[in-house]
Amino acid sequence: MRRQSTAARAGLVAAGLLELAVVSASSSRPRGGPGTGFGAVGRLLDPEARWATRASYPPLDVPKPVAQDVFIVDSQMSGAMGSVLPVRMTVLRLPDGGLLLHSPTRYSIALKRALEAIGPVRHLVAPNLAHWVFLKDWQAACPDATTWAAPGLRGRKQVRDAGLRLDGELGGTEPAAWGGTVELVMVPGGLGFHECALFHHPSRTLLLTDLVMNLEARKVPALLRPVLRAFGMTDGMPPPYLRAVVKLRRGEASRAARHLVSLRPDRVVFAHGQWFERNATGALRRALRWLLP
Repeated sequence: MRRQSTAARAGLVAAGLLELAVVSASSSRPRGGPGTGFGAVGRLLDPEARWATRASYPPLDVPKPVAQDVFIVDSQMSGAMGSVLPVRMTVLRLPDGGLLLHSPTRYSIALKRALEAIGPVRHLVAPNLAHWVFLKDWQAACPDATTWAAPGLRGRKQVRDAGLRLDGELGGTEPAAWGGTVELVMVPGGLGFHECALFHHPSRTLLLTDLVMNLEARKVPALLRPVLRAFGMTDGMPPPYLRAVVKLRRGEASRAARHLVSLRPDRVVFAHGQWFERNATGALRRALRWLLP
């Protein structure tokens, strides 16, 4: 710890405090699985199962239109210590009619069929080092789709062990196959972190993943609310450990953040929490206040 910067030490301490808060709000009893019997009746009777549903943004695992050629899919994923996190995929329909899936969520045959009614799935995007865990199922179901990854993802041991195929690494410019309607903005950080933000020019929609997090207090356990508020995670900011990592390359990250705000998006969609549907540019500026002057 003595060799770490002040920002890194603060991030590690904050991460530890957050984990302790999660542990205090967790239960040793599983919500589902063999022998637990959690069907519709179980969800009605069990308060934890009801909370798992309430933490998300139903209807789940179905495409929902938010603008011309822009759709979101709200879903769930496992969090720390058995918690449930809301997670979101954004789908863009490109000029050739094909679909780009940004940060794919859990796969289902029904979801694939619903998306194919909009257009063929042609591009899968893993926009940072964390949001890739559902990609393999989508690759198996859509073998002709091209998988694009954030820098550094290919070298991660977990990715290699999972046998994930990565066709291209995203860099300074967006792939020509995206049809010229999507702008790629790279937000760098330390320890190999990059977030690949996409701006869909026709709809003026900005796609982020973890750079902004806007958890609603009513959707998280009561014991966690004070901690999340203190860390700014109910007011647009990501967890302290991620802020610390990004600030290791603060100059470059600040320039990228200023560019994102200068795009003046009409809406900002991200992976966790309530996305910015109205007054999006002002909300984005506030959420990125830890990077902006």
